[in-house]
Amino acid sequence: MEAVEAGKPVDKVFLKKGLEGDNARELMDLLRKHKIPYLFVPPEKLNRITRKNHQGVIAMMTPVETASLEALIPELFEKGEVPLLVVLDGVTDVRNFGAIARSAECLGAHALVIPYRGSAPLSADAIKTSAGALMRIPVCKVENLSRALSFIAESGIRLIGFSEKGSKTIAASDLSGPTALVMGSEEDGIARENSKLLHEMVRIPMSGSTASLNVSVSAGIGLYEAFRQREQ
Repeated sequence: MEAVEAGKPVDKVFLKKGLEGDNARELMDLLRKHKIPYLFVPPEKLNRITRKNHQGVIAMMTPVETASLEALIPELFEKGEVPLLVVLDGVTDVRNFGAIARSAECLGAHALVIPYRGSAPLSADAIKTSAGALMRIPVCKVENLSRALSFIAESGIRLIGFSEKGSKTIAASDLSGPTALVMGSEEDGIARENSKLLHEMVRIPMSGSTASLNVSVSAGIGLYEAFRQREQ
C-alpha cells in the first residue's frame, strides 16, 4: 500500500482467494483508485512466486516508468513533432511486445500505448527482448483502449489498423502525418469496437502461402514504412 501511495510503478497485484478484512478492503480500494489491475489467485500460485511471508498479497513491480497519454500528445505537438504512436490491442506475448518496442524505438515512434488489462507485462523478459528499448521509449497504459483511441483521433492523429483484409496496401497509405499504428492480437486481431474507430485498415502485401505475419514483424514493417515516408 505504501508503494502504491508513493507512486511506485506497480504492474499488477496478486491477491489470495478469500482474502478478507479491513486491510484487504483498503488495499483493493487503493488499487482501484490508482487503476492498478489485481487478480485473485490460489495460495499455491503465490507460494510458487515466493516462499517468504507474503501475507496473501504479491505486487509485481516494473522498472519501466509509464507516461500519461493525455500529457504526451500535446507535448509532442508543442515541440513541433509529428506524432507516431504504436497502439497494441491484445498483444499478450512478452517476446512480441519486446520486439515491437525495439522496432518502435529504433524507427522513431514516440510512444507505445497499451491497455492495463489484456497486455503483456512490463517485465524483465520484455525489457530483455526489447534490447533495453522499453527503458527509452514512453509507454502509456490506459484503462480503456477505445476511449484512448478516441482521444488520439480527436487530437488530430490518424488511426491506421493492420489486417490481411485491409482495403489498401501499407505503401498506399499516407503515414507521413500524425499517425497511430494499431496492431491487434495474434488470435483475434483488433477488437471489433476498436476497429470501428479506425480511419483506415491497411494490409501488408505478401506472395507466399502463409496466411499472415507475426504481429511483431508486421509492426516492424509498418514502422519502417512510416519512417521511410517521413525521411523522403
